[in-house]
Amino acid sequence: MTSVLRIVDIAAMGVLGLFFLLLALFSLSERRYRAAVVSALLLTANGIFWIMLIYWLAIGWVVWVNLAIIILGAVFAALSLMSWFPSRREGREVSGAERYDERDQMFARNNLRNHPGLREKYYRDNPDRESIDREILRLPEFGQPGHTYYHRYATPVYQAAFEFIERSIPVSSGEPAPEKREIDPEKLKEYITDAAIFYGACDVGFTPIRDYHLYSRAGRHAEGWGEEISTDHRTAIVIALRMDIDMIKEAPTGRVIQESFRKYVEAAKVSDIIAAYIRQFGYRARAHNDANYQTLCVPLAVDAGLGELGRMGVLIHRKYGPLVRLAVVTTELELSVSPSVDLHIEDFCMICRKCSDNCPTSAISGGDEPVSRGFRHWSVSQEECYRFWKKIGTDCGVCLSVCPYSKPDSFIHRLVRFYISRNRLNQRIALLFDDLLYGRRKKINKKNPEKIFPR
Repeated sequence: MTSVLRIVDIAAMGVLGLFFLLLALFSLSERRYRAAVVSALLLTANGIFWIMLIYWLAIGWVVWVNLAIIILGAVFAALSLMSWFPSRREGREVSGAERYDERDQMFARNNLRNHPGLREKYYRDNPDRESIDREILRLPEFGQPGHTYYHRYATPVYQAAFEFIERSIPVSSGEPAPEKREIDPEKLKEYITDAAIFYGACDVGFTPIRDYHLYSRAGRHAEGWGEEISTDHRTAIVIALRMDIDMIKEAPTGRVIQESFRKYVEAAKVSDIIAAYIRQFGYRARAHNDANYQTLCVPLAVDAGLGELGRMGVLIHRKYGPLVRLAVVTTELELSVSPSVDLHIEDFCMICRKCSDNCPTSAISGGDEPVSRGFRHWSVSQEECYRFWKKIGTDCGVCLSVCPYSKPDSFIHRLVRFYISRNRLNQRIALLFDDLLYGRRKKINKKNPEKIFPR
């Protein structure tokens, strides 16, 4: 028995040691030095533990202790592979969901400062929001001196990017070719996906359009403000673009908002191209991108199988976590829905709470999923979130940077994501290790890095 145990011990030491070694190497390559040091310590402790156990096998009682460790380890490994979520909630019931009015969005409410007539009408209908909005309006506007992370030369860059996006709005829609071409829907869907990825997307999903996917009324711009939104388009094509993880790790400094707008520009480009591509076949299509949405991107992305809704109210992508920006193309074409994979991300969000614990304004709920607009879903206190944005001059991003899913799509992190998807015990263990490796609380930089745009 001793010789068999020795072989098993060596194998166990090797497997665990390889995991900790890979974790340390990947952490070094990602410049996550705390994780690299902790992984190296775990690698060392793993080697010492098994070597001592093998050395003491000559002692009779150690054999039985060793046998118990191996049996428990085998049982634990088997349990880790089991899919086990015994008390999981049923899917969201959205049949009674109320559509969201774009006029209630903070960007739309902030824009009312430029339109006194619309402002008076809105607060006449929503007097409970006037006080907090006036308080927020007193803060410096984005791009103005006075913000924590204002930069004389870098800040105007994202303002220029936003100006570019607004000037591109007319490109989002147009008349289709006069004659409809005969198409194979599945072949066209394949080429839409390939073209979107070729032009910069990291993922594409398709879903039928439901009523709750649309804003109820327009509100972002004075033109068309308050008009009812409707469409006879049948399919939504959701386009995801991956954000640079190193830029987001610097949250909430000026790097975050620059990366956000870089991806909004790219999202506008890709979605505009795909909409124009569909129109060439004679079918109506419209791109929905920043400052030009008629759709709600996150529920569309969830229904299109790109990921799940996270505690912070954004899409947690199946590969890139919350580090994606979204655009949508709607079309009259009827295209098949993308398959979805249940990764149990929402189950993990229930126990994690890292985004909530690190939110500088407590805008993210630390409790159970709240019910609003007639159905259960995560959402944030947009007033508190937006007020903080206007104090610091960026779109914060602290929640994105601390999310355990905000890791590169590398072998080691794919392995962990699979592990998390199996059962709740695995999720708690993974969360424990995430806290150990990366820390529970994020240290906030008080000023911008020396270079806003790294080369």
